[in-house]
Amino acid sequence: MKAAVLSGVKDLRVVDVEIGTPSALEVLVRTVAVGLCHSDVHFIDGSLPMNFPAVLGHEAAGIVEAVGEDVTGFAPGDRVVVSLVTACGACHYCKTGKNHLCREQSIRMRTSDQDSRLTLADGTRVHQAFATGAFAEQMLVHQSSLVHVPDNMPLELAALLGCAVSTGVGASLHRAQIAQGDTVAVLGCGAVGLSAIVGATIAGASRVIAIDVASEKLENARRFGATDVVNAMEGDAVAAVMALTEIGVDHSIEAIGRPETMTQAVQMLRRAGTATLVGVMGAGKTFSLDSTFILDEKRVQGAFMGAANPIEVMPSYFNYYLNGQLPLEELVARRIGLEDINDAVTALASGQPGRQLIVFEN
Repeated sequence: MKAAVLSGVKDLRVVDVEIGTPSALEVLVRTVAVGLCHSDVHFIDGSLPMNFPAVLGHEAAGIVEAVGEDVTGFAPGDRVVVSLVTACGACHYCKTGKNHLCREQSIRMRTSDQDSRLTLADGTRVHQAFATGAFAEQMLVHQSSLVHVPDNMPLELAALLGCAVSTGVGASLHRAQIAQGDTVAVLGCGAVGLSAIVGATIAGASRVIAIDVASEKLENARRFGATDVVNAMEGDAVAAVMALTEIGVDHSIEAIGRPETMTQAVQMLRRAGTATLVGVMGAGKTFSLDSTFILDEKRVQGAFMGAANPIEVMPSYFNYYLNGQLPLEELVARRIGLEDINDAVTALASGQPGRQLIVFEN
């Protein structure tokens, strides 16, 4: 099969890769579409470490081609979203309802004494990033990574639920737990930030303030439900939020992954407000907090993959789309082939709005 292999920092090429057959609890999926995420770009440019060679990509949807021994609930022909969340069902996190935090490697990846799921023509083992490796014509994954897609849901758009949409909507609904009438500021209006705006709107927020440095992204934010926009290139974003709200917001959601914007997310809160951080920073980076956040009883929390089990919550996201509450098509900047992946990486790294969606000929 064809796959985009990262052989080193900024060395991403489409080459032939061998993929194994499903073993116990594994499922072979033919990739229909995969979105390019900022996390992928961080690995490509070296901001985050990666084992080379590797196949990246984790925001995908496809069709089941084959299943391994003991697989239950999936059969060839099934339409599925492939999530980077893999749950063992037995660890502390899985037993306490937080299986999106499961890190049990024995089910995520094959061990070194087993045949690799992916290999180059010369037999070199290829790392399967996020245990998905979706920048490829096929994926071999654990069954717990899969969620059924209803027949009336476009499979290409369902791919976006594999990361960006689940991360943003879930941050608002499940991690921040925004309530009716709350005020919200969203920092960063890429796919995740726009999804957080949708989540805040669904939750009943009375005011959603979108913050970005690009006017085009702010225009998008209004279409996704923002009541106010702040262009951070035109002044102090924290001061602007304070001017709009007088005391600050109940919730801020940071969807950029920069130390300075994470600090701002805390500064623009009212007393006892909550900052939910979903942006991914480069390895080793930190951000600062003024000690007054303690006296003001502000809360700072992270959120991974929307802080929820995809199998449980994704059906509601399908319904949001089908009910017209989640405009997935508007998230897509363009559809491309796998051969154009490096152009898509450049576009995303430069800040161009919208999701670059790689679509395979099936």
